[in-house]
Amino acid sequence: MERLQNRYKKLLLETDTRFHRYMYNRINWNNRMIGLTGPRGIGKTTLVLQYIKENLPTDDSLYVTAEDFYFADHRLLDLADTFVKSGGKHLFIDEIHRYSDWSRELKLIYDYHPELQVVFTGSSVLDINKGISDLSRRAAMYHMQGLSFREYLQLFHNLTFPVYSLAEILQLKVEIPIQFHPYQFFPDYLKRGYYPFSSEDPYIYIQQIVNLTLEADIPQFAGMNVSTGRKLKQLLAIIAKSVPFKPNISNIATALNVSRNSVADYCLYVEEAGLIAQLRDDTGGIRGLGKVEKIYLDNTNLIYSLAGENSEIGNIRETFFFNQMRVNQDVITSSASDFCIEGYTFEIGGRKKGNKQIEGLPDAFVVKDNIEFAFAHTIPLWHFGFNY
Repeated sequence: MERLQNRYKKLLLETDTRFHRYMYNRINWNNRMIGLTGPRGIGKTTLVLQYIKENLPTDDSLYVTAEDFYFADHRLLDLADTFVKSGGKHLFIDEIHRYSDWSRELKLIYDYHPELQVVFTGSSVLDINKGISDLSRRAAMYHMQGLSFREYLQLFHNLTFPVYSLAEILQLKVEIPIQFHPYQFFPDYLKRGYYPFSSEDPYIYIQQIVNLTLEADIPQFAGMNVSTGRKLKQLLAIIAKSVPFKPNISNIATALNVSRNSVADYCLYVEEAGLIAQLRDDTGGIRGLGKVEKIYLDNTNLIYSLAGENSEIGNIRETFFFNQMRVNQDVITSSASDFCIEGYTFEIGGRKKGNKQIEGLPDAFVVKDNIEFAFAHTIPLWHFGFNY
């Protein structure tokens, strides 16, 4: 226990609190049990350490990572018991997906220690494990994704802008200083700005994230063997070469030598893990249950890392829009154009994109890359990066 406390205090001293992710103020920190999930590498650990450092007495709190060697011969439940007996009130458990019996023991901790607040973080692949649904009555769950363009500007260029709602963006209310020129920064964001580690060479880290997610995280939670895990890499390679990818399940099943049902499951796993995004129609009635019309890589950094020279600018633009807007809204396919959000239709294109595809459509907008200012029903693509 003493070693865990010393490591925790060292991490707090090293935690920078100058920049907060968008989720920091969305979490209701008063809940007894809080779960924060999200893809690897998007800043979950830093967020919880910032909260502890800024809001809690150090002696009442403890941060541990489930990857710690301590848990090779200690249980989480035993740690919680010891911590409570020593006066502990706030237990933070990082990388919970690395602990094999995490769901059952979290429920026991919650039931046995009503005086203890528990906050845990984990890979978004937790969502494919029934343990999350088992915890739903106890834990308030939050999901976080990578940096918005607005957050990137603040973190890496010390440029601070407010968040704009979709309604404010469409009402042309985005205001920028006269000296600010977004295209000094926007191309770099698309290539390397989605992950908070972007100040270093991002491509090595992105490859590590992809490999660990496909070879370790998903197989562990989906009960796959090693050979099945390799098929996930094959699937991602197929998608990366041809996004936006209109799925032909039969062809993919043949290429992977698996059943059609397995392909749908694999795509869902890879989507939950934050590597792809599936654009659905509205036939499902409930978010995420409609028919899949297109498959994108999750974010533009993945495109540049995985597709390389095959990166296509039209796909990059659509991926950025889909990625940024789905945090706060349900984004579905449009029969007439690219996307539909809350009854609004969006056609994505470059500077010379015309209005032909949305002529006669009510509440329709052309979203253009390489322009700085909005006018009428034409909105700059980068504006949508200020939505969170």
